[in-house]
Amino acid sequence: MVGLAFRALAAALLLVAIGSHSRVQAQDYPSRNITIVVPLGAGTGMDVLVRFYADRLQASLGRPVIVENKPGASTMLAGRRRVAAATADGYTLVVLTSSGLAINPSLYKQINYNPEADFTPISLYVKSPLILVVNPSVPAKDVKEFIAYAKQAKPALDYASVGAGGFQHIAMELAKQRFGFDANHVPYRATGQSITDLIAGHVMTGFVEAGASIPVIKEGKLRALAVSSETRLPLLPEVAPFSEVSGAPDFEAVSWHVLMVPSKTPKEIVDRLHAEMQKIMSDPEMKKRAADIGLIPFDSPPVAGINDYIKSERVKWGTLVEKIGLKGTQ
Repeated sequence: MVGLAFRALAAALLLVAIGSHSRVQAQDYPSRNITIVVPLGAGTGMDVLVRFYADRLQASLGRPVIVENKPGASTMLAGRRRVAAATADGYTLVVLTSSGLAINPSLYKQINYNPEADFTPISLYVKSPLILVVNPSVPAKDVKEFIAYAKQAKPALDYASVGAGGFQHIAMELAKQRFGFDANHVPYRATGQSITDLIAGHVMTGFVEAGASIPVIKEGKLRALAVSSETRLPLLPEVAPFSEVSGAPDFEAVSWHVLMVPSKTPKEIVDRLHAEMQKIMSDPEMKKRAADIGLIPFDSPPVAGINDYIKSERVKWGTLVEKIGLKGTQ
């Protein structure tokens, strides 16, 4: 009995000590440089926006905020090797997307991190929509005409995406499932190559990245039929959301950017970072900067709401990955 009581007392004292240490950490935070790990290369839209708000964070927190690019492994390299195993002290943050948190857990046989248990969200701050485009030789002028045309096309239309299991691929498969048409997937290594072939008519359609496609849409080289978000794209306000013009008001196929820290980061630090990001991303200048690179800024939900949203996206995309036969294929 004495031994049990001693062990219980020791456990209680350990919890008190851990709690006290966490409070001290939070009170002193930040006391050194902070690093934000970006899973894409320098110069990408995500990277550009992170550098914008990193400067603001640096000014508000009073410590250098360093942006470190770790591209590779379908955005998983940054999460797996750099952040999931980092000390949970608020000094190492990572930006993750729907690919790393909602699609890859079903697409890959194995990922070396747990998307639910290894991270705590700080801010869900932008959506990254796609644009459904067609080569101008396709007679469809709107989404309903496109669906009707795709249903009767013989042979089936070819559509472009960047890689099997990538977001553009999964978004078109969602549309195919939802609206009952067929189309053949033609994967490309890079966005530029896929857009070049769309313009040349080697493939007829595809969901394409907004930032890369808007210039050629404005030049008339591709025809935009709809955006995949629930709201209009600030850089292309004349093109309606898919949900408005397809007869499916709940249709949305967007990637998103979420700033995260390792799980077990003290709540006080999580709350501090969440509040700072809310302040930064609600600034009209930051919203404009996000919109100017083809993203849709919005006010982040609370931390619990971010977790709920990510879980719902994991179910949505995981179900689709399994349904189209891609579960565990990578």
